Amino acid sequence: MVAIDHQAELTRAGAHVTGWWSRIRFFARRYPLGAVGAVIVTLFILTAAFADIIAPVDPTATNSKFSLAAPSHLFWLGADFMGRDMYSRIVHGARISLAVGAGAMGLGALIGISVGLASGYLGGWFDLIVQRLLDIMQALPLLVMAIVMAASLGPSLRNTILAIAIPLVPTVARVVRSNTLSLREQPFVEAARAVGMGELRIAVRHVLPNTLAPLIVLATAQLGSAILVEASLSFLGLGIPEPHPSWGRMLSESAAEYVRTAPWLVIFPGVAISLTVFGTNLLGDALRDILDPRQRS
Repeated sequence: MVAIDHQAELTRAGAHVTGWWSRIRFFARRYPLGAVGAVIVTLFILTAAFADIIAPVDPTATNSKFSLAAPSHLFWLGADFMGRDMYSRIVHGARISLAVGAGAMGLGALIGISVGLASGYLGGWFDLIVQRLLDIMQALPLLVMAIVMAASLGPSLRNTILAIAIPLVPTVARVVRSNTLSLREQPFVEAARAVGMGELRIAVRHVLPNTLAPLIVLATAQLGSAILVEASLSFLGLGIPEPHPSWGRMLSESAAEYVRTAPWLVIFPGVAISLTVFGTNLLGDALRDILDPRQRS
């Protein structure tokens, strides 16, 4: 009996793995660009998670002897003007970009969901006031508002996350509000009220879960936007301060002075930023097609 049960567990586990591989193959066939984006995002996350193993050299260690060293077997992607290993700095820079992107996206989504859910569900004068405040926030482009906040708060990892998260709030809040306005009149909400369920419980347990599909797509797009804004802030000297490796700061330090004499200082950080943003956008488009019934053919 024990052997039979063990065999049955192995069979179920094998069927589960086969089912996942079937879904992955279907996704790759149906959405090839989305699969490419998923691979890029996965590599980006793995690089950030295992940066210490992939690039064990200290990204902040300087050696003037190797200043502006060209790519070679010693420095795979060359060295910067302070003799720091560019390969190690780009790999560890993925960790900074992921921390800022995920942190800003998570904080902005948390605030935006709370504001949008309350605004759409309560309605009335509260909704009117909230929407006018969101209009004011959206009057400035994302990058401009992030620059204003970063300049006010000062350069640091925490302040950079906060400076990027706040401008993301209006977009999330409006998406949640628009879905909440249509969901609050649905029969299942009326049924929940009829059985005596509280309004807060209805909003959190019944309305909010039905807004997650568009939020997943929006979060993927915002991750790429947050990474790009972080690079822009660091390029302007308002983002992650030294000695932390940041892709945008690498460009800021090298673009003007060394673009001709040491082009690898500009090419490799630029490629890293472009690939990451490109991958998140491709994955977001595929998720939109999957989760939005109106996009399905």
